[in-house]
Amino acid sequence: MKMYCVASSAFPSSHHTTLLNNKLSPLPFRRNRSHQSLRLRRRNSLIRGMRAVIQRVSSSSVAVDGRIVSEIGPGLLVLIGIHESDTDSDADYICRKVLNMRLFPNETSGKGWDQNVMQRNYGVLLVSQFTLYGFLKGNKPDFHVAMPPEKAKPFYASLVEKFQKAYNPDAVKDGVFGAMMKVNLVNDGPVTMQLDSSQSSKNETKTST
Repeated sequence: MKMYCVASSAFPSSHHTTLLNNKLSPLPFRRNRSHQSLRLRRRNSLIRGMRAVIQRVSSSSVAVDGRIVSEIGPGLLVLIGIHESDTDSDADYICRKVLNMRLFPNETSGKGWDQNVMQRNYGVLLVSQFTLYGFLKGNKPDFHVAMPPEKAKPFYASLVEKFQKAYNPDAVKDGVFGAMMKVNLVNDGPVTMQLDSSQSSKNETKTST
């Protein structure tokens, strides 16, 4: 308390008044909120596409209400975040890229990063995770750029179907959309990759036209 009094008395009275006025004025706070809102809008405007976090696993499973609903042995656990602006082209890109990512060694040739999940006949476990499109507003997460559940549920179901048709229906598993899931995994490596459809799918579309 004494230190505070000494420090405040060291300023001329006019300077002290200016500091007090600035402290009480709402203008700096309005500017801060405006700048934060602008940064958030700019950041959100850069995000346009489906997001996948791919983990190479020795095994993985999903449990709901204490019961295992899906499980795989060696393969890929794929967490899927669906953006509100996603279309079929984003789903096609994620499906194609995930199934063709060379994340596995070739045991015959000894080469690393040489084979994809289909070449190894391994499993794929898909899990919908809207929190991949979460941002912090202060300390509170915000998920408004994720696709709303009523639209995301059929869209996610169509994505699972794409994986099953492109690979093997028996090898592609998924969790329970919208449920509180317990996801268990043994990450092999560890190997974890993040894939966004935003730029790449648009660039490929432009190239093909």
